[in-house]
Amino acid sequence: MTLLIISPDYASHLFPLATLGTAWQAAGERVVVASGPATAQIVADFGFERVNLQLGRGSNPGTIRAEDQPTGEDDALRGFFDATRVGLVETLRFQAEARSSDLLWNPVVVAREVQRIIAEVKPDQVIVDHLAFSARLALISAGVRHADVVLGHPTALPVGDEVYGSPVQWPVAFTPDADELTQLRLLCERVRDDFTLQWNDALLQLDPAAPPSGDAFTETGDVLLLNYPAELHDPARTALLPEHAFLGSAVRTEADDPAVIRWLAEVDDRPLVYVSFGSFLSVRGDVLARVAQALRGLDVNVAIAVGSTEASELGPIPESWLVRSFLPQVALLGRSALAVTHGGNNSVTEAMTAGVPLLVLPFSTDQFAGAAALDDCGFGLSLDPNTATPDELRQAAAALLELGGEPRARLTALSASLANDAGPRRAYAALQELPNTARPAA
Repeated sequence: MTLLIISPDYASHLFPLATLGTAWQAAGERVVVASGPATAQIVADFGFERVNLQLGRGSNPGTIRAEDQPTGEDDALRGFFDATRVGLVETLRFQAEARSSDLLWNPVVVAREVQRIIAEVKPDQVIVDHLAFSARLALISAGVRHADVVLGHPTALPVGDEVYGSPVQWPVAFTPDADELTQLRLLCERVRDDFTLQWNDALLQLDPAAPPSGDAFTETGDVLLLNYPAELHDPARTALLPEHAFLGSAVRTEADDPAVIRWLAEVDDRPLVYVSFGSFLSVRGDVLARVAQALRGLDVNVAIAVGSTEASELGPIPESWLVRSFLPQVALLGRSALAVTHGGNNSVTEAMTAGVPLLVLPFSTDQFAGAAALDDCGFGLSLDPNTATPDELRQAAAALLELGGEPRARLTALSASLANDAGPRRAYAALQELPNTARPAA
């Protein structure tokens, strides 16, 4: 049996998708990944076969830098970073206006290339990133049955009267202006309608007999998989989702890092705080500097992944701290008492698997809904990254380091439910219920 995984050329997307593939690998089955060249080494490290597929202009091997992107994508990335410095609504507006070039890039050409790969690989089952819209057009138009994986918060798939890109939930610390939110929703509605027209135009070229979509952002595959813990999702919203399976998490296995292993062996028994803003938002060195200032006032050990920020921007760094561009997140979360994060899907799901509470500083997209869910469950505290002071950050971190009682008991129970590769096993089981998932492309 052959599994084909289709992923954008971004490490943050490929890691969880490839991790799901380890269940097929463990069963002795063939796994092929279709992705771009920037993430080729990740595919090799998993021991999978690879075919080249470029789903968009940009790429990210682990830490993204605007200067490494092709012309056009570099300016778009800088624009996004600048928007995050203005505020949450400006960031969401910027992302909405860039949606077509981000998510539906060159759809007919990409779709036909995906269909060529299907014909070449002849997979029995297919897993595709929900945000790989051009690839999903290929599968739908060719009648290739597939599993569609939502890697972000489940609000990445709108239900009811929701509109993609217009958050339905905000952390308590955020009080966006009501008029600005109304204008944002109107913008997102216009973008939804334009995006759906582009989707339907491409679909018509690929399969003239296919029925058009009413909202392309609500389209799903034959199997819908949510890489998120059901325990963090509002049951009322869960009831509105199409038939689905919550995977919980897809926590990758990391290669040993001797320097980190040595550091962990040498640190004292004070609580460890791990800090990372992921592969994109690490560019916000100003926020990382305030976090570092806050943590210098606590009696803790600290590990900070600074990404594209220079360590010198953090201010004085205690000799005992571990500060590097990239750190093995899964290993460090396994030893951490607290993590400070932007609220990306990998950070949230990996922290929940490790039973680590989160101080969340969300910047964009579904990070706001994820942060609100953590607030509601008592597993985290959220602050505005642009306005939170070092004192406020310090107080929030101190409170989370003291997390106990009923919230701690529930977090421990959630951690236990996500352990032992639960996500890959759940994905494998869900696809076994849909035999002959892939049929030859037309």
